[in-house]
Amino acid sequence: MSKRDYYEVLGVERGADTKDIKKAYRRLAQKYHPDRNPDDESSAERFREVSEAYEVLSDSEKRAAYDQFGHAGVDGQAGGFGGGGFGGGAGAGGFSDIFGDVFGDIFGGGGGRRSPHAPQRGSDLRYNLELDLESAVSGTTVDIRVPRHVECDRCDGQGAEPGSSKETCPTCNGHGQVRMQQGFFAVQQTCPTCHGNGVHIKVPCHKCHGEGRVRETRTLSVKIPAGVDTGDRIRLNGEGESGINGGPPGDLYVQVAIKPHHIFQRDGKHLHCDVPINFIDAALGGELEVPTLDGRVKLKIPAETQTGRLFRLRGKGVKPVRGGPPGDLLCKVVVETPVNLNDEQKDLLRQLQESLGGTNSAHHSPKKSGFFDGVKKFFEDMKP
Repeated sequence: MSKRDYYEVLGVERGADTKDIKKAYRRLAQKYHPDRNPDDESSAERFREVSEAYEVLSDSEKRAAYDQFGHAGVDGQAGGFGGGGFGGGAGAGGFSDIFGDVFGDIFGGGGGRRSPHAPQRGSDLRYNLELDLESAVSGTTVDIRVPRHVECDRCDGQGAEPGSSKETCPTCNGHGQVRMQQGFFAVQQTCPTCHGNGVHIKVPCHKCHGEGRVRETRTLSVKIPAGVDTGDRIRLNGEGESGINGGPPGDLYVQVAIKPHHIFQRDGKHLHCDVPINFIDAALGGELEVPTLDGRVKLKIPAETQTGRLFRLRGKGVKPVRGGPPGDLLCKVVVETPVNLNDEQKDLLRQLQESLGGTNSAHHSPKKSGFFDGVKKFFEDMKP
């Protein structure tokens, strides 16, 4: 059975930061933990699933591989949740490490906790880009404006006003966590003074207010390859949020969506369009000009063409972005009934109707005759 998307498993967006991922995992792990559901196998399986998702998404390298290649990029790395159960020892890279990291502030464990001074990769960002069909088929270059957090150039990301410096937090001694014990219970929480950073800033930077990062909007030029379709993503390395403590920046994912077109409907590499013709051309045949993305082409309509008939124009579709021959343009004929007739035209149509043998002519309207023959047989079969 194929695995579910890890972001979907945890219920977070692709651009979610580490804090949101940890929060989502804590909530789901508490809900599905085997100790709380001792006789529920489905909860145990759900617990394994969310634990595996957290193991990958909480690790910057594994998350980057998963974002680029999906499950294939992390298969064999997201272990520790299989037949060995939940009791994997420390150092196994399994549940014990994750449990200590997420629930340490509740149960007092510290296993696997990341240092507050360690470099952290910046969050990935997503930009939704709408393209018209012509631009998507031929390829183009677009400029987009992306708001994001970048390193403060006044304090070089340190958060302290130039000329001042950071000091080790006196409350937690640089650990980012404080431990409180009452009787048999010990609770470890984020330091209220430094908010988990492990340092104290006496004079915060006037530009970033001690955050070390500021929000800016940057204009990026994005090259759109020919043939992209709705759902395709373009990855721009290093154009996401800036890292923390010298960590690398995240990536920007441009999510493509194709706008509806007034003539064509796209189906993968094929295009569809309706071609209206009058009933005279349908009956006698003719030649029409139909639009394509490359210009107009002639389409021969044979005599006695019925509405709904498809004509295939090979190679007039879309060349796929991942290579291969271009698709086709499928033109569906729609026979139009004349409207706004004057008396003379109505009289001519009545004469035509009489010349065709009246309204019940099976020779000139075989489908109509066959339909009503089938209706008659249907009601006869219903009689007792």
